[in-house]
Amino acid sequence: MENASKALLMAGGVLLAIMVISLGVLLFTSFGGTSSQIHDNIEENQATQFNSQFSSYVGKNNVTIHDVVSMAKLATQNNQNYEFAHRVPTDVTGNDRYISVLCNNVSIELGYNESQTREQRKSQMETHFNNLIANELSLINANGLPKYNVQVQISDITKRVYKVICDKIT
Repeated sequence: MENASKALLMAGGVLLAIMVISLGVLLFTSFGGTSSQIHDNIEENQATQFNSQFSSYVGKNNVTIHDVVSMAKLATQNNQNYEFAHRVPTDVTGNDRYISVLCNNVSIELGYNESQTREQRKSQMETHFNNLIANELSLINANGLPKYNVQVQISDITKRVYKVICDKIT
């Protein structure tokens, strides 16, 4: 009888240990899934916030060259942060985080140039965009500055804007 009671105690101990281990595994998978979901939500919110910097111009009828240059500067800073060299528009696929800005079918964003210092890249960017604005200012007429229609394309892979298309409204 004494052996039987010891066997029952051992069996109860094993069952209790199995229950504790099962509970631990359940909690681990539950919390693991929750943290993954939180991480996905954070990434989605960051992408939405980033995209809004470009998509806020879509559908507006008062977009000027200053707004187009602002979007091109954001794209250039993004491309330089990720050290992407400038690409032709046909090479921009949305598979990575490169952003192309087309103004009247001409790519106006800049890319990363490793042979330049940070100050040289900044100076080149300022000169490039100031020239774009100066050229546009010469087109002022009775209606003021020319206006642009803006469209954005968002990648299915990165969920971020990868192409901004600005066409002059005639």
